[in-house]
Amino acid sequence: MSSKTNKSANESAPRPVRADARRNIDTLLRTALDVFESSGIDAPVREIAQKAGVGIGTIYRHFPQRSDLVVAALCSEVDACADAGVELAATLGAGEALLEWVDRYVEFVTKRRGLAAALNSGDPALKALPLYFLQRLRPVVQRLLDTATAAGEIREGVQPDELLCAVGALCAPLACPDPLDARRLVSLFLDGLRYGARPQASRSVSK
Repeated sequence: MSSKTNKSANESAPRPVRADARRNIDTLLRTALDVFESSGIDAPVREIAQKAGVGIGTIYRHFPQRSDLVVAALCSEVDACADAGVELAATLGAGEALLEWVDRYVEFVTKRRGLAAALNSGDPALKALPLYFLQRLRPVVQRLLDTATAAGEIREGVQPDELLCAVGALCAPLACPDPLDARRLVSLFLDGLRYGARPQASRSVSK
């Protein structure tokens, strides 16, 4: 390979982000999430810049379009939720890992209401969010469900999308006279998942 080709390849390769720059971006994304939580995803970029202590130009240098910032911020929160599932699966028993992750997911959905608005906005600029949400969380939830099913903690046949959508729906604001306790509703849903559960060993014997 010629030196010219090597030079061209090096120029086209993405440059690694410095640690301090990565920290600055992470801080900016956390600030954006806090602003979205209090003011909605339509909050002005100026408000985010002021609370992050940076100029608007800094935000647009990293995120040329406003939608880029929205997507990056919400995807970072989806990543954190997925990573929590992997950690719980590695450190807790099957049933406990699933329950702890669902509790984490409830917190995620109820705290980051901007996510639901973005996922269902129909805005072409945000169309990457629903797919990213499912691609990151599906395999994590599948692993938690498979392990809990094998241990006899929940019934067979529960699909990742069913859990994600059901819990999300239970946590969404409802037109009720009194505010509902999302965790209580989710607890009742989990009781339903336990109905008819049997460990894999007992299923094999019965066959």
